[in-house]
Amino acid sequence: MKRILLPAGGALLATGLLAAGLAGSAQADPDIDSATLAADVKTATETVNYWLASNGEAMKKATAYYYDHKDVQKVVQKGGYVADSKPSLVEPIGGGKTVTSKSHNVNFPKTIGKVFFQGSDGKSYWCSATSIQGNYRNLVATAGSCVYDVRSNDDVMDKWVFVPMYYDGKAPQGIYVGKQAFTHYDFSNYEDFDRDYAFVTVYNGVGFTSTSASEKEVSKSAYDAHPGTNKKIKSVELKDIPGGKTAEQQYDEGRDKYGPNAGYRAEGFGDKLPAGGSNVEGAIATDDEVEVTKAVHGAADPKKDPQDSKTWKNGDQGKVVEIALTEAEYKQALDDKAAGKVLGAVEKDAKGYWLRKYYVVQWYKVSKGTRYFKDSFFITEGGQTGLKDLGKLGDNVGGQGVAFSQKTGQTVRTFGYPYAKHPDGSKPFTGVTPKWCYGKTGSKATKVPALKIEEHVSLKCTVTGGYNGGPWLMKYSNAKRMGYVNGVTSVLYDDDKNERWDHISSPYFDGETAAVYKAASAAASGTYLPG
Repeated sequence: MKRILLPAGGALLATGLLAAGLAGSAQADPDIDSATLAADVKTATETVNYWLASNGEAMKKATAYYYDHKDVQKVVQKGGYVADSKPSLVEPIGGGKTVTSKSHNVNFPKTIGKVFFQGSDGKSYWCSATSIQGNYRNLVATAGSCVYDVRSNDDVMDKWVFVPMYYDGKAPQGIYVGKQAFTHYDFSNYEDFDRDYAFVTVYNGVGFTSTSASEKEVSKSAYDAHPGTNKKIKSVELKDIPGGKTAEQQYDEGRDKYGPNAGYRAEGFGDKLPAGGSNVEGAIATDDEVEVTKAVHGAADPKKDPQDSKTWKNGDQGKVVEIALTEAEYKQALDDKAAGKVLGAVEKDAKGYWLRKYYVVQWYKVSKGTRYFKDSFFITEGGQTGLKDLGKLGDNVGGQGVAFSQKTGQTVRTFGYPYAKHPDGSKPFTGVTPKWCYGKTGSKATKVPALKIEEHVSLKCTVTGGYNGGPWLMKYSNAKRMGYVNGVTSVLYDDDKNERWDHISSPYFDGETAAVYKAASAAASGTYLPG
């Protein structure tokens, strides 16, 4: 495995990251780098509250984080692997609890999940990851590019957490805030993707002490204004009632009585009526607005019942949009108005020059296929009464073993949460549930000059972005759902040039990887909750 020589003049000491939180022999090892993710109670608490707020809204809105693999134009398969140490294994540990979850089937390990974080752009992202064995049962393995923001300023990600057994915004085993990240110096300082791996210590998991919640019906305006995702709509189709009112009558009277927030709506409209409306009995208004002239807008009367052809002139009046103009723009707008290019009014008053645009509600003629609905709007409240300590990650879900300096060509099973599109635009994965690949790793080293990759291990696997950071497990037992992590997904490739990813690659786990793992395994974390 290649090494990048450090520049002269003590650059190793200048990084500042190496000295953060390391102890003993780790500080003296030039291969090991470390950075603090959440150093204190305040930071850890703010982090977990961010992800748990509004029933996991931030987790649901997060998107897959991955290197832009379209930049990987030249890939070479050449040579083999030369281990720099004797083969070694760290035995896995079993989880102490059995939990049923729809996020996986019996073949999926309980240890896999997503790491969530904020990038330097302030947006929320995720990668795949797994719990692994460590001295304190507090260790997560993922890609180094899921810890350091190599797409921008090479700083560590913000609000970094691990959610094992993740499913659709839910954290059945709690959320584990990252405390300290251990990476290879060549990756964190030089973006050497031959070292694109990270081992992260996490605090004890936390979860809510209560999940009880109540559902409250609200108006449509209150529903639309609510910022969270803990809300839903219940729709009832209005049918003709024998001996009673027709569906159309229910719709008309309900809308007139309760106003636009009542949630009465129609589907399957007939012909669109002329701008401003028409004297058509039973016409239906929507939320659409169409621009009209000032005269047509003035003729529309919002006070008269649009369902009564005797009093309805046009449609309901809509909004008026005023656009301030400069004198030069005003003169140009007058010319455009004369040429028929402007529908609104071009006017001058004591306050300045204006282009005023006028809108009216769009109406439709009822057709035989029109269906009427009454929507009710609900917001779920409560269910977040405090946080509790759920204990160590390894005690709750177990921890995979780790393997170093192994022969290539071995059978591995990889796991992760693919989400992004293929280069051809197809999108076969949702990112909600985990997926897997199975096969033998390539015998020749994968080389990608653009990423400084000289010795990656490859595997045929047709996944997409979001799978990054997921574990490669050798000697995986379906019965125990345990094996040995011998790699993590780093880069995706379109090997046959058909615009679909068909291969993935991982750094080769050697003796230098083992040194980074050893330093991480020796770092404690504990809990940050009081008492």
